Amino acid sequence: MSIDAKLRERAAKVVPGGMYGHLNAALHGPAYPQFFVGGEGCRQRDVDGREYVDLMCSWGPVVLGHRHPAVEGAVAAQLAAGDCLNGPGPVYVELAELLVETVPQADWVMFSKNGTDATTQALMVARAATGRTKVLMAHGAYHGADPWCTPSPAGTTPNERADLVEFTYNDLASVEAAAAQAEGDIAAIIVTPFKHDSFEDQELVAAEFARGVRALADRIGAALVIDDVRGGWRIDLGGSWEPLGVRPDLYAFSKAMANGHPIAAVTGVDSLRGPAQTLYSTGSFWFNAAPMAAAKATIETLRAIGGIALMERAGTRLREGLAAQAASHGFTVNQTGPVQIPWLSFEGDATLEKGMFWAAACLEEGVYLHPWHNWFLSAAHTDADIDRALQGTDAAYAKLRARFGAD
Repeated sequence: MSIDAKLRERAAKVVPGGMYGHLNAALHGPAYPQFFVGGEGCRQRDVDGREYVDLMCSWGPVVLGHRHPAVEGAVAAQLAAGDCLNGPGPVYVELAELLVETVPQADWVMFSKNGTDATTQALMVARAATGRTKVLMAHGAYHGADPWCTPSPAGTTPNERADLVEFTYNDLASVEAAAAQAEGDIAAIIVTPFKHDSFEDQELVAAEFARGVRALADRIGAALVIDDVRGGWRIDLGGSWEPLGVRPDLYAFSKAMANGHPIAAVTGVDSLRGPAQTLYSTGSFWFNAAPMAAAKATIETLRAIGGIALMERAGTRLREGLAAQAASHGFTVNQTGPVQIPWLSFEGDATLEKGMFWAAACLEEGVYLHPWHNWFLSAAHTDADIDRALQGTDAAYAKLRARFGAD
């Protein structure tokens, strides 16, 4: 029995189901390992000693590569001085100043720990500011795991979702219809910077849609919230809609903000500073200094090395290689999303049977990617790393053709 299997058996005795949430390997397919022991750059090792080119980056948090020296050095120095104290360290102010300097939309910052914290906190600010209750959000969008937004209704009540009114992403008419349905009681419109629903091809935002929801929010006096938890620090350091010239009232950031260390942030415009100050929103570990030091080092390093351009280069090389391989093996594939946050699906594969088989075959070839969730690249992915990954994906295509035949 593998070490991974033994650990699963032990975990099942002391944890409900053995594992839960988005890291539950049972959701990804039987070939996926559950337990890992290390990572370096863009490689990870599982407990049975297998090494993978990591195309998931721990589901997004790792943006500079595992154990990046600048980040880990900053964390070590902060830990030596103090981490969880009776109040935040000076780095709290330094990081807030850096974020306000880096994100053009930001006049102020509030910190927490997870993406769910940030999206929930942003909606609290919007409701405090407007005195309204309803929130417009895209059908199928993922905004976290609190009762108001979790994909699973288990343990929640209908009332906890009663204030949500849904629209269709990139369909401005449907947003207008949702606004009309809740007219006079809309606190916020929350939207992801691109459509990244699981099990579906991703969809880049249309510029006219982004501008339209901004104009609608202004017209009805609601806050526009961009949930930039997945896109933040990979699309643009100033926020993922900054290239479009569209700025929200509130940004929610987390994941890649500190290269794997736990922190999240909400940035807001000055008109919402007062309402934000009225919230009682806190957590025992929200103000720990070490993750803040990690975030400061991560943002500074991304800026210094041109990290986003490096990720775009790696993503473009991967996308072009995968497309050429698919064509040579006789498969029609869809590659969607930003190149640095990619996903691949097979044409006509409604049940994801081909996708699940191919992803498992990639795993066998030492490439860790995902069959139904978008992937993530980091600034640590060099040309050589992408070429190594493409060796594995090419072998996986061959196994897929042997199993299903070409299209």
